[in-house]
Amino acid sequence: MLVDSHCHLDAPEFDPDRDAVVERARQAGIAHQVIPATHAQAWPKLREVCAAAAGLHATYGLHPTFLAHHRPEHLDALAEWVERERPVAIGECGLDHFVEGLDADAQLHYFEGQLRLAHAHDLPVIVHARRAVEETIGLLRRFDGLRGVVHSFSGSPEQAAQLWKIGFLIGLGGPLTYDRAKRLHRVVADMPLEQLLLETDAPDQPDADHRGQRNEPARLTRIRDVVAQLRGITPDEVAAQTSRNALALFRIEAA
Repeated sequence: MLVDSHCHLDAPEFDPDRDAVVERARQAGIAHQVIPATHAQAWPKLREVCAAAAGLHATYGLHPTFLAHHRPEHLDALAEWVERERPVAIGECGLDHFVEGLDADAQLHYFEGQLRLAHAHDLPVIVHARRAVEETIGLLRRFDGLRGVVHSFSGSPEQAAQLWKIGFLIGLGGPLTYDRAKRLHRVVADMPLEQLLLETDAPDQPDADHRGQRNEPARLTRIRDVVAQLRGITPDEVAAQTSRNALALFRIEAA
């Protein structure tokens, strides 16, 4: 069994063949997919997508690169959705200092609001931290007992270790499969396997074998195999431990 801990299955790229994408994932052994939100207007569609098939788990949040869609009242709306819908996490939320033109103060406002909400509801957070890993670690440390995952982790082994000390996992996907990703290779080789989640971030971030193509959750097996190679263990060992990690973090019952 595998868990895709981060897949945007509600994205319009999947509208023509979403059922087939889900079936291919099942055939590849993907028993669960965690589907993070990006902005408030997309929450109703995400809920419908997750209700359409077993093993699809919604999370609701306000993604930093969708800042133009966010309004202050959306944090209050998010609190209502969390109360009513009981998602497995809050997110995708975080900071992005790579995309030009995103207001840093506004990003921080929405991120802190979502961290407070997650802490209050004892929910994990799915964190986006692009060129903002150190600042993100500093913010997470302010919320004692908060748990979650920094997805598409791009930091150093030292930063991964800092996150582990405060109870945060890291998610890795397609970028890990590229030969040039030497720092990520070191992270995977040295980190506790108990800290790792596998993800595709589909339809984005395809593996090296599918660059330029639409990504999909069935390709999670490629990530599993690369992790196994880097650590010198079997793919089954990687699948078993990373699935335990994901099920425990999101409090999902095994299929």
